[in-house]
Amino acid sequence: MKAIVLKQAGGVENFIIKDIEKPEIKENEVLISVKAISINPVDFKIRVLEDFLNSLNGAERPAIIGWDISGAIVAIGNNVTKFEIGDNVFGMINFPGSGKAYAEFVAAPEDQLAKIPKNISFNEAAATTLAALTALQTLKPRVKKGDRVLIHGGSGGVGHFAIQIAKSLGAYVISTSSAKNKSFILSLGADEHIDYNSRKFEEILTDVDFVLDMFNGDILLNSIKVTKKGGTIISLPTADFSDEILKLAKERNVDVSFTMVQSNGDDMNTLKNMLESEAIKPHISKTFAFEKMGDAHLHLEIGRTVGKVIVTMK
Repeated sequence: MKAIVLKQAGGVENFIIKDIEKPEIKENEVLISVKAISINPVDFKIRVLEDFLNSLNGAERPAIIGWDISGAIVAIGNNVTKFEIGDNVFGMINFPGSGKAYAEFVAAPEDQLAKIPKNISFNEAAATTLAALTALQTLKPRVKKGDRVLIHGGSGGVGHFAIQIAKSLGAYVISTSSAKNKSFILSLGADEHIDYNSRKFEEILTDVDFVLDMFNGDILLNSIKVTKKGGTIISLPTADFSDEILKLAKERNVDVSFTMVQSNGDDMNTLKNMLESEAIKPHISKTFAFEKMGDAHLHLEIGRTVGKVIVTMK
């Protein structure tokens, strides 16, 4: 099979398309013929730095990165009970860890997958994996009906799912983005849009129950100022908060923390049901061929992607 491998971390020129053996499956795993791959900011962060590459893929070289896939099951392990050969499935594989998704075939534990609804394409299914799981696992335990929720970067991969999921939970949703994405933000169900170039959210908002922060730094600091006493902020970029942020959060009795998404088949099935009922719909901004994975990374690195970037197999 063809796979995209890295012998060392660095630029996209380090990607090598190589013929390797198909992965062997364990008793609880299925072998998936991959149809589409979703890429995320974590993909290029892992690609660039050797320490990051080691942290999720170990010292094995060449390394195959990637986690988000959709495809068709072509073989099943002896203990697999949830799926059959021929089932179309999607999931985020072995995150955090080694998913080895940049390949024509991927071995995946059955308890990390869900069947693709009939109304959803392979591309849409692949898009509804890491970013959607991040939004779901962050919001579902913390947001209740009637909460005022602020979602920064609502036009991005996680953000556009977060708006839809927060609305499905009954929240009043406010989201920031540039002016050009206002219509998109509102089409997702947001109740308010704030153009971060023309208005300062910290001068407009008060009494927010929950904030989903994508940026840390000043945006996180200012988010604490608009969050009500006892409110919650989840910051996705890092758990490394400045002393100023920690001090202000303590003074205002705001819970600020970091969370990392985890592979979870039950949550994938929740997303499956939401896709089926059209409670959520992924937005795919651009697709690339498997051989153009480097171009897909460069496109995503610009940081202006609306929704998701997908890589397709022939």
